[in-house]
Amino acid sequence: MYNLLVGGAAGQGVETTVAILERFLKQAGCGIFTMRDLMSRIRGGHNFARIRFGENAPKSHSLLLDGIIALNAETIGIHQDDLKPEGFILCDSSVQTDDPRAIMMDMANIAKTLGNVRAAGSVAAGAALKYFGIPVDAEHAAAVFEASLKAELVDVNVRAALAGHQAMAQKVDPAVGTFSDHMIVSGNEALTLGAMAAGIQFYSAYPMSPSTSILEFLSGKAVELGIVAEQAEDEIAAINMAIGASFAGARAMTGTSGGGFSLMVEALGLSGIAEIPLVVVDVQRPGPATGLPTRTEQADLKFVISAAQGEFPRMVIALRHHEDAYLQTIRAFDIAEKYQTPVILLSDQYLADATTTIPLQDPGLAKSSEKDDILTKGGYARYRYADTGISPRIIPGDNRGFAAADSDEHDEHGRIIEDATTRMRMMDKRMNKLEMLKSEIIEPDLLGEQNPEVLLIGWGSMYGPLDEAVRLMNLKGDKKYAALVFGDIWPLPHRLLEEMALGAEAVINVEQNYTGQLGSLVREVTGIKTSASVLKYDGRQLSGEEIAERVAKEGF
Repeated sequence: MYNLLVGGAAGQGVETTVAILERFLKQAGCGIFTMRDLMSRIRGGHNFARIRFGENAPKSHSLLLDGIIALNAETIGIHQDDLKPEGFILCDSSVQTDDPRAIMMDMANIAKTLGNVRAAGSVAAGAALKYFGIPVDAEHAAAVFEASLKAELVDVNVRAALAGHQAMAQKVDPAVGTFSDHMIVSGNEALTLGAMAAGIQFYSAYPMSPSTSILEFLSGKAVELGIVAEQAEDEIAAINMAIGASFAGARAMTGTSGGGFSLMVEALGLSGIAEIPLVVVDVQRPGPATGLPTRTEQADLKFVISAAQGEFPRMVIALRHHEDAYLQTIRAFDIAEKYQTPVILLSDQYLADATTTIPLQDPGLAKSSEKDDILTKGGYARYRYADTGISPRIIPGDNRGFAAADSDEHDEHGRIIEDATTRMRMMDKRMNKLEMLKSEIIEPDLLGEQNPEVLLIGWGSMYGPLDEAVRLMNLKGDKKYAALVFGDIWPLPHRLLEEMALGAEAVINVEQNYTGQLGSLVREVTGIKTSASVLKYDGRQLSGEEIAERVAKEGF
C-alpha cells in the first residue's frame, strides 16, 4: 500500500491532477482512497489530497507518505515531515528546496514546449505513476483525459503524461489489485446514487459546503431521470419544498450542513406532526455559525436527535463509508415512507469529499411500502389511531378520501383540536412509531477481535480510521482490541455494545467533536460509562495511526 500527497495553491490544478492519478491507478487495478483538505477560497492558500492506493481496498487515509507531488514550495514545507526517509518529493525545477529527497523536473517547460503550460500537472502525474511502476500508454491515457478534460485539451495532456512517464525511473514495485472494474465515487456521489436507486423524484437545497455536490450531481441528472432538483432561496424554503413534494406523493429529500439544518428545524417538526415522509441529509462541518466551511467534524449528533420543539419519532442514520452511503440512503427512503416520518442521514466533509473504489452497486434494492386498506368503517381517516402508529395515507387527488395535513394538533380526520384526550391519543399513536423503528435498527459493525480486552466505539466516518487503528493495535499482540462502529444511531442499538462491554477491561469513545457526544448518548441509553475518549475537533480527520497512538498514551 502506498501513500501519495498532491499539494499546491487553489487554482494550480491540484484537483485535476488528483482526478487524473485516480483514474490511471484504477485503470491499472489499484484500490484507492483519497481524502481532501481544502481551504475556503478560489485561489491561493494551501490545498492538498492524500491518495492511498495498492493491492487492497483502503478504507481511510494515512499520515505517512511515500511521495509528495509539490506544485509549490509551500507544500514541501508543510508536509515533508510526514514523508518516509526513503520517500520522494517531485517538484518543478523552479521550486526552491534543500530536501535531498527532492526529484527536480522541468515540468513547466516540458508542458510549455508541448503547447500548454497548464499541462505541467499531467507531466507530474505521469512521472509519479512511473515511480510506482504504473504503466501509461497513449491509448489508455486518452481514455483517462477524455473523462477529465475538454476534448481540445486531451492530446496535449496525453503527450505531457507520456513525457513525464518517460523522464522518471521506476523506483518501487507496483502494488496493484483487481479493482479496474470498480467505480470511483465520492461519499456525496454514493449517497446521491443511492437516492436515485431509491426512486427520488424531488430534491431541494440551498448550496452549502460540504453538501453542495449532491445538488450539483442531481441537477446534472435531472432531465435524464425525470426528477426535479431545485436550488431554493434558503434552507427554510428547501425543506418546506421537500415536505410539499412528499405530501403530493413524490419521494423527496433535502440536504444541507449544520448551519442550514438549524434553519430547517421548525419544518422538521412539521414533517413529524403531519406525518409526511422526508429524508434530510446533514453533511457536517465544524461550527458554530460559519465555523470551518470546508473541514470536517461530528458535532451535530445530539442536535439532530432532538431538533425541533416537542417530541416526535425520527430515525438518525450515520453513513460509515461509501458503500454504506449508497445502501443507507436507499434504506432511509424506504423507512421514511413506511413510517411516515423524517429520517436524517448524517455524513461529514471527510466522507462527502473523499473518493474511493467500490464495486458497481445493485440499483434494484429499494422497497415499496406496504399499502394499507384506506377504506374503513366510517370512511377514510388520515390519522386513524393504530397500534403501530402508522395510519393510512393517500395523496391529493385520490377520490377515496381527503388528504389532510396540519401543523396544529389534530384528530383522526386532520381537524384541529385542543382537548387533552385527543392530544394524548394522537401523541401515543405517533410515538408508537418509535417503538416500531426499534425493530428496524441494525447493530453496529464489529471490527477486530470477538472478545476484546479493549473496546473502542465510534460512529459514521470513523469506520475506516477505526478499522485501521484496531488492525495496528492487534499487530502489537499485547492485548486484544475491537471497535463497534454505529451506523444506526437513533434509536440507538445497544444489545451488542452491552454484551461486549461486559467482558472488556475498557471502553474508549472515539469521535470528531469536543464533548464526546456518542459517549454521552451511550451512557444516557445504557448506563455504560466510557473509560476514556479519543477526540479531535480541529477540522481534520483522525487517522488510524493517531487513534492507535492516543489509545496507547491513555494506557490501554
